[in-house]
Amino acid sequence: MVHLGNDWDQLLEEEFQQDYYQRLRKILIQEYRTREIYPDMYDLFEALKRTSFANTKVVILGQDPYHGPGQAHGLAFSVQKGIPKPPSLVNIFEELHRELGTSIPEHGDLSYWADQGVLLLNTSLSVRRGSPGSHSRLGWQELTGKIIALLGESDVPRVFFLWGNHARSKKNLIQHHVHLVLEGPHPSPLSAYRGFFGCNHFIKANEFLEKTGRGAIDWQIPEGGKDE
Repeated sequence: MVHLGNDWDQLLEEEFQQDYYQRLRKILIQEYRTREIYPDMYDLFEALKRTSFANTKVVILGQDPYHGPGQAHGLAFSVQKGIPKPPSLVNIFEELHRELGTSIPEHGDLSYWADQGVLLLNTSLSVRRGSPGSHSRLGWQELTGKIIALLGESDVPRVFFLWGNHARSKKNLIQHHVHLVLEGPHPSPLSAYRGFFGCNHFIKANEFLEKTGRGAIDWQIPEGGKDE
């Protein structure tokens, strides 16, 4: 069964026993055997493994993992080193540069953020190659909805970035008033110019985290990734 190695194990223990998750697991076993599925099965829960419940300061919600070869590695919006940065990620880095003056890294691996407490969660954790949305109705939405709800019900202040209509539809799961919910257009080229650029979400997030005593995120990704 799933072993995450932190407090998520206890929080999600009952969820992993639910009928819907058992069905999802059986489907995934067959999908990985017969199709090209991303990310690698060992990276499905990378976001939860890297960012525990207690350490989560910021939640950035994506939709699907990237569906091209070598891109997805279990963190929303992130790509592995050596893989060209997708347009949405390019726009995220552009907005960061505009807000905070950060330099734009050569790679798109966001592990450095995850290790500081940024939960990079897609609402579906797997996808078929070249087929966006292909796993969105298998049961992932129930599991990730539970994750969002657990964070949203907590009285520990957190920031939620809800970019685009899909992420914004999860707002009702964030129940406690202590959180900061930042909504806006998706950073994709189709919508970034409708209000993502200039949103100042990264500035607002750090101001909130400092004010609530949780500590700001260092959004500047080192060129060599998290290990440098």
